[in-house]
Amino acid sequence: MYVGLKMLKDFKKVTPLTPVLDADKLLKGSELWMLLVVDENKDLVGYVRKEDIALALPSIMTTLDKHEALYLLSKLTVKKIMRKDIITVHPEMEIEQAAEIMYQKNLAGLAVVNEQGKLVGYINRSVMLDVLVEEMGLKQGGSRIVFEVEDRTGVLHEVSGIIKDMGVSIIATGTFYHANRRMVVIRLAVDDPCLVAGAIERKGYRLVSAADFENEWMP
Repeated sequence: MYVGLKMLKDFKKVTPLTPVLDADKLLKGSELWMLLVVDENKDLVGYVRKEDIALALPSIMTTLDKHEALYLLSKLTVKKIMRKDIITVHPEMEIEQAAEIMYQKNLAGLAVVNEQGKLVGYINRSVMLDVLVEEMGLKQGGSRIVFEVEDRTGVLHEVSGIIKDMGVSIIATGTFYHANRRMVVIRLAVDDPCLVAGAIERKGYRLVSAADFENEWMP
């Protein structure tokens, strides 16, 4: 999956001259945590976060009388509070690489630009969660099994062969690591996975359930 296939293309943007009060209204009326700032040529020049606006507005309101504060607020523009250290990604980037950047840098979103540096999209945490749900096949129903495997060649080929021989379709697969253990999650196009799980277990694979980890979250 690539960034360009999941990015938002229709989203709110502001300019450096946008009043901060207007930017505040845009954020409150959307699910965005930040607004991208573009100039008159539609070039990306920065971004402004909810926190930046929240910090800017009270500081004026608390130091001046009401009428003077409202006047100054109407003159305060995004240019005064926007951040310019924006991190961008390209549409061709693999979506998991973008997710890693967001995770490592604790970002609410990333601007997507083309080779000419023009803003073409935006991805945020909601997009990433949607990707996770989609890649794990949850929206397609079915049921899932989890089993522990050795880190060796041919595991998925072997297990998928078992499932194929039983006439069951695979909706999605995923691999996760926890405490040096490798676990494979497979979502199957059946309501009850017990027969498939039993066949996999008889081949020497250890099935895993939430009960195996209860000691890690129990008080």
